[in-house]
Amino acid sequence: MTLALSKQVQSGAVQAVDVAKASLEAVRSETLNAFISVNDAVLEAAALVDARVAAGEVLPLAGYPLAVKDNIVLRGLGATAGSRILEKFVSPYTSSALQKLINAGAVVIGKANCDEFGMGSSGENSAYGVTKNPRDHARVPGGSSSGSAAAVAEGLVSGALGTDTGGSIRLPAAFCGCLGLKPTYGRVSRYGVIAYASSLDQVGPLARNTADLTALLEVMSGYDPMDATSLQTQTNFSSAQDIKGWKIGLVKEGMGSGNSAGVVGAMQATQEALEKLGATVVEISLPSLENALAAYYLIACPEASSNLARYDGMVYSHRAEGADLLEVMAKSRGEGFGAEVKRRILMGTYALSSGYYDAFYSKALRARAMIAADFARVFAEVDALLMPTAPSPAFLLGAKADPLEMYLTDVDTVAVNLAGLPAISIPFGFEQNGQFSTSAGLPIGVQFIAPTLEDARLLTISAQLEQFTVGAFLKPVQDWVSRFL
Repeated sequence: MTLALSKQVQSGAVQAVDVAKASLEAVRSETLNAFISVNDAVLEAAALVDARVAAGEVLPLAGYPLAVKDNIVLRGLGATAGSRILEKFVSPYTSSALQKLINAGAVVIGKANCDEFGMGSSGENSAYGVTKNPRDHARVPGGSSSGSAAAVAEGLVSGALGTDTGGSIRLPAAFCGCLGLKPTYGRVSRYGVIAYASSLDQVGPLARNTADLTALLEVMSGYDPMDATSLQTQTNFSSAQDIKGWKIGLVKEGMGSGNSAGVVGAMQATQEALEKLGATVVEISLPSLENALAAYYLIACPEASSNLARYDGMVYSHRAEGADLLEVMAKSRGEGFGAEVKRRILMGTYALSSGYYDAFYSKALRARAMIAADFARVFAEVDALLMPTAPSPAFLLGAKADPLEMYLTDVDTVAVNLAGLPAISIPFGFEQNGQFSTSAGLPIGVQFIAPTLEDARLLTISAQLEQFTVGAFLKPVQDWVSRFL
């Protein structure tokens, strides 16, 4: 399921309404709990695409079935961010990134499940139930963009939008077996995204191939006056170049003993593939990465504490009854927020409190600067970096009840957000019976990181590896697609 479907709609050979009906049928019968809600106006939106095509408009994403993480708002539809505290909220406007995709012909099928407010690495923290991994329903799909990745990997939709604060696009892409891109910070507008940590959050696409990923990024990129952090940069990422002569840095700190045998095998296979494509792989060191996980949580949680203070039962969030104002606020937040959100609010408030600000938050900001400087140093020597997306493939549901153990899942992804860099997770093999496999098992994702604003390099690498493997590491899509192609 690719852009070929949009080309069929654009040519008039296929109706967007029929594509939307088929995708909607697949979503309504799915057993992954990948969606929180479906778009009641989806057929109306698809009919509008057909009318625009008939009127002669050229739409790069004509009829493209899209899932949208439920922390990205669409006018007239709920946006819960996976939380009970926003259970009754209906958005009065549409996010900038999503509006660009709609303008280009994409059709929103529904809102995808996610860890509450983006706080989670497994997809188990949603107030609307756990999303299941499409490869193995007993395992996690990864988080926090769990529903987005599961929907794409299962073939329920062509592509999806997610958000990535510390790995929330890349981790589920790796666990479910699809592509996930975290763009350069500021590349895509955050206007209309329910904030978790504003200096780290970034909207990005998930898809089953590089062409789709590129098309989605091209459409939704660009400056937005509604977002003070958005950048005025190029929005054309298509490239015919190859990676011959490129130097890829294999990050030493990402190759430790904590990686499973399957992940180690995938990294070796990726290195061999890169070398066969004409690139040179060299080992590099990023010593500051040892501080990344601690710095991330000491920055993300304080920002969350500040951002989530607005949900107090006074305006549009869940409201509980109470004897006075203080009791209403306390009960509303107590009933509305889940355990992980409460934990991170408490951690963040503590880190910002008098007497601890300098010891924790301020020190984390200094560590963040060191990490960014470390990346800048190595990018003077290499074109891109390679490391695992996660230390292991998807783990069993409920296997990581200890929050600290769960946080370690992010060890390979958080540094990218701290430095504002672009990164991509690409499926490259499987783990079966504890070993690397090229044919079956749990998907493994490998991660490439590029310098600021060099998102196109990641897409070039992805396209090259995709051609090299001929899509061998992607699960076949649902049968409904075949009737149109």
